[in-house]
Amino acid sequence: MNKYIKEMRMHHYVKNLLVLLPVFFSGRFFSRESIVHALFAFLAFCFVSSAVYVLNDIRDAEKDRLHPKKKSRPIASGNISMKRAWLLFGVIVVLCAACNMAVFSPWGTAIIILYFLLNVFYSAGIKNIPIADICILVSGFVLRVMYGAIVTDCTVSNWLYLMITVISFYLALGKRRGELRLGGKTRNVLCFYTHEFLDKNMYMFLAMANIFYALWSADSAGVKAAHPRLLVWTVPAVILLSLRYSFDIESESDADPVDVIMRDKVLIGFGICYAVTMCAIFYL
Repeated sequence: MNKYIKEMRMHHYVKNLLVLLPVFFSGRFFSRESIVHALFAFLAFCFVSSAVYVLNDIRDAEKDRLHPKKKSRPIASGNISMKRAWLLFGVIVVLCAACNMAVFSPWGTAIIILYFLLNVFYSAGIKNIPIADICILVSGFVLRVMYGAIVTDCTVSNWLYLMITVISFYLALGKRRGELRLGGKTRNVLCFYTHEFLDKNMYMFLAMANIFYALWSADSAGVKAAHPRLLVWTVPAVILLSLRYSFDIESESDADPVDVIMRDKVLIGFGICYAVTMCAIFYL
C-alpha cells in the first residue's frame, strides 16, 4: 500500500487546500452544506492531481530510470508494474469523477478537465518552453481557487485572486531558481533561465503579492468577516511569512514549495498562528 501512496504523491495534497479558501473567506466555513461541498471539491482535486502524477510516471518511466532521484519512484523502480500503474490511474480517475459529480457544476467540471489537460500538455512538451512552463504551474494554483469558488457558490475578491496569482508566480520562479542552483541538469528548460532573471522577477512578484494582500485586507467593506477592520493587522504576519520562506529558499534546496514548508518547523508554526488568527477574525 505504501508504494501506491508514494506514487500518488499524497504529501502534495497540501496544495489542494487552496480549494477551501473561497468558502473560508466567504464566512460560511462552518455551514454544513458549504463545508461538505468544499471537502468533495478538495478530494476531487486531490485525485485529479494524483492522476496527473501517475500518468506522467507511466510515460516517463524509461527516462526516470536514468535519473539519480526519480529512479526510486515506484513505477520507474519496478515496484509497481505497468499493468498495475494503469489500473491505479483508472481507479483514481473514477474517484475524481465521483467526487466531482457529488458537487456537479458544468463550469466546475470544465475546470477539472482543463487542469488535467494543461498538465498533460505540460508533460508533453510545454515544460521545455521558458515562461510557458511557469504559466502552467501558476494556472494550477489559480484553477484550484476557482474550482472551490464555483462548487461552493462563493465569491472571491479580485484582490485575493490577484494575490494568489502573483504569489504563485513567485513560488514557481523560486522552484526554478532552486533547481538551477542545484546544477540545472534536472530540466531542459533551465538552460534558458539565469539566476539574475529569476531573482529579479520572483521578488517583484513577492512584493506585488504583499501589496495585493494589503489592499484586500484594507477593503473592510468587501470582506465577509466578523471583525474585518482587524485584517489589516495581519499584513505584518504575512510579510514575516514571506521573509521566512525567502530565507528557506536561499538555502541549498530545490525550493519545491511543499518540501520547503514541511521541512521548516518555524515556518509551520508561523503558518498555524496566522491560520488561528484568521479564524478568530472571521468567525469569533
